[in-house]
Amino acid sequence: MTEPLVIGFETSCDETGVGIVRGHTLLADALATSMAEHERFGGVVPEIASRAHLEAMVPTVHRALAEAGVSASDVDAVAVTAGPGLTGALLVGLAAAKAYALALDRPLYGVNHLAAHVAVDELQHGPLAEPSLALLVSGGHSSLLLVPDLAQEVQSLGRTVDDAAGEAFDKVARVLGLPFPGGPPVDRAAREGDRSAVDFPRGLTGPRDAPYDFSFSGLKTAVARWVEARRRAGEPVPVADVAASFQEAVADVLTAKAVRACRDHGVDHLVLGGGVAANSRLRALAEERCAAAGIVLRVPSPKLCTDNGAMVAALGSRLVAAGVQPSAPDLGADSSLPIDVVSR
Repeated sequence: MTEPLVIGFETSCDETGVGIVRGHTLLADALATSMAEHERFGGVVPEIASRAHLEAMVPTVHRALAEAGVSASDVDAVAVTAGPGLTGALLVGLAAAKAYALALDRPLYGVNHLAAHVAVDELQHGPLAEPSLALLVSGGHSSLLLVPDLAQEVQSLGRTVDDAAGEAFDKVARVLGLPFPGGPPVDRAAREGDRSAVDFPRGLTGPRDAPYDFSFSGLKTAVARWVEARRRAGEPVPVADVAASFQEAVADVLTAKAVRACRDHGVDHLVLGGGVAANSRLRALAEERCAAAGIVLRVPSPKLCTDNGAMVAALGSRLVAAGVQPSAPDLGADSSLPIDVVSR
């Protein structure tokens, strides 16, 4: 039997993503972003994001169908991010997905945004080993997940207790006078810097701290205070060195805890995902530490790490293949959908 053709809708934040997959094969990944509209505010404005999704949705669907070389009537199932995310933005995607599912008389699957970040790796590297461990790092999330069965069971081992790693990158970029979003500019600046120039703190790494939780608020504050002290003293701020030292502190904590979790749970496969997974130092340090620990590291291409429709379609395809019951027609958005709810 031919594998099902699944279309996925992602609108949890500022990216309007529509992806189309057949089984584990990616056919289309169309994306529209409103990032430029948020830049002057230094962060995503929910109302602006929601309006941008409304404007971009239909053209993005048409681009995805054209890229895949299929028509809407060829689709076998519709998947959509139901949470977590910005409520208004989620509702736009849900409305579009429901409309297509109803018009085409196809099953609808509301999926978890974080689980979708894990599922997207299957489009590049094939079926996921089970159990696997996933380290998801983005602007809104820093999570360690145990994945016994991606279609049925995902367990949270640890999460950020304050700022997510991506949020810390944005705030440090602002302190250093770098553009928003901060991840790519900090990464570029760090390539010219010394990672050991400043000994910034590693949050929640003491013997009494939660072994798998993350905290980046203190690190962000330490960077801001260090920079302010230099400026008060009339000394130049070595942007590249600060960026490299900050980035090293983030990558050090993330990879150390991920490897520790793999060892503690007897798991030898680690998936790295989320927008911050595109960071060059995080990827390099993860490869180094996983190799030393005998752990197989799987990292999607940078394009698939950021929010996209392909990841939603990938998880939808996995749910269809597993025979999971479709969502009810009155499926709603849940801005704080827990990770252990893979589909709704």
